[in-house]
Amino acid sequence: MEQNEQDQPRVSSISNEEAAPAKTAKSETWEWIKALVIAGVLVIIIRWFLFSPFIVDGDSMRPNFLSGERLIVNKIVYDIRAPKRGEVIVFHAPEGKDYIKRVIALPGETVKVTGDKVFINGQEIDQSFIKEAIEQANKEGHAYNTLSDFPETKVPDGELFAMGDNRPNSKDSRAKSVGFVPYNKVVGRAEVIFWPLNKISFIHF
Repeated sequence: MEQNEQDQPRVSSISNEEAAPAKTAKSETWEWIKALVIAGVLVIIIRWFLFSPFIVDGDSMRPNFLSGERLIVNKIVYDIRAPKRGEVIVFHAPEGKDYIKRVIALPGETVKVTGDKVFINGQEIDQSFIKEAIEQANKEGHAYNTLSDFPETKVPDGELFAMGDNRPNSKDSRAKSVGFVPYNKVVGRAEVIFWPLNKISFIHF
């Protein structure tokens, strides 16, 4: 006697269509893991070798940089070329802190500071970055830079003369405890203010 098709024993099996989603999900998970690992490696490379965050601590760079602002420092630019006058740098100070200052004089140049005036190789330089601060102080009847003058001195090879924009309140190359800044102490060039949000801007163009 023949059996009905409904009475036939059924063999359960997984079709290719049913297996595909599981395989695809596993493949996607592996791709995500690889992407995250690569992203992590890139973050480490960027953080330690290319760029680094820096927090301004103190008022030595007022009025252009305020305490608490956060910057991105380019750590490789000076591996490609030497620093230039006017650039804002971060460097390891002798007392174990990192300072942020502005490059004023380069190796081999003579530098002299008399009141608000700065002379490089005997020629007064333009200081547009603190022009308004100087003018405001002069209107009030006094010099902006109230610290002692810096006598004409030649900058040694491989070193820089750097000062803070807040000339009356900056511990910089004018101070014997800081002095000239060796190239090998320079961390990098300040590139971007990224915090607070309303101050986001490029420092150098």
